[in-house]
Amino acid sequence: MARRAASGGATITGVNRRQFALSAAAAALPGAAAAPVVNAAEHAWVLHDGRFLIDPAVATCPTNLPKHEYAGEFLLSEMKTYGIGHVVISHVCYYGRNNDYASYCVKTWPGKFAGIGLLVGHRLHSPADPENPGRLERLVREGGLVGLRLSPIYDPKTVWLNDPVSYPLWKKASDLGAVFNIFLASHQVGQVADMAARFPGVNLVIDHIAMIDITAPDSQGFGPLLDLEKFPNVYIRTSLHNPSKSKEPPFRDVWPFLHRLYDRYGPRRLVYANFFEYVIMKELIPFFKPEDKEWILGKTAYRLYRFAERLAQ
Repeated sequence: MARRAASGGATITGVNRRQFALSAAAAALPGAAAAPVVNAAEHAWVLHDGRFLIDPAVATCPTNLPKHEYAGEFLLSEMKTYGIGHVVISHVCYYGRNNDYASYCVKTWPGKFAGIGLLVGHRLHSPADPENPGRLERLVREGGLVGLRLSPIYDPKTVWLNDPVSYPLWKKASDLGAVFNIFLASHQVGQVADMAARFPGVNLVIDHIAMIDITAPDSQGFGPLLDLEKFPNVYIRTSLHNPSKSKEPPFRDVWPFLHRLYDRYGPRRLVYANFFEYVIMKELIPFFKPEDKEWILGKTAYRLYRFAERLAQ
């Protein structure tokens, strides 16, 4: 049901995903609609600025540090290329719990970026640390960020996301109106259900379609992910490339799962991400209704990550 591109779509198997997106963007983007377009997840880092040095001792991925930059200025140039108005910066693992660069980007280019930080979890602060609520409040009020990324996927055998030790952090998030992006494995979806019910004031965005195995039966992950729809504070980020087995744009093997998410959650609870998936989501997915694309490509994320507040400052 979801194996064909939209009318006029050409086969792009084997084409570099950036080359595909750039070549299609020129034809796809003129006359952009008035609705906001928001890329809901990009990382950002620099290597040659002494204010934002990468410290392997603090990084949550110390064995996978970068050799090139992906700076805020580069994000701005990509936004111009693709016709994208706003980007959510998901604070990168290279900096670990030091969220200074994400905060710098948000403050330096007001209204262009929203920031999601790192504080708690693997190689970060312990979920049981009583200072976590205060740290979150400082990140939001002083650092200008809109929430945190929580990544239980790196602790597959340790349950902390819905452990009572985490409740004070979630209570503070609810008080602040903070957003939690959740990066998890499919077997951890039940932890999200528990916290979504317990803290309905915290909006939750499931990253990377919960890294589902698209070859597995629904009972092993995708079914519970669909069931999270009953919680109105749960949203899905439509990163097609992560669960894809082919790893080739436009990731058609994931389209049936995207279709089911779209049918269940609706467009107002889906957010698109990644520059290289913009044209796929805008031009190739055959089952999105035209009016729904405005929500998936930006209106949902614009509200969720509070860009209007940034622009008003």
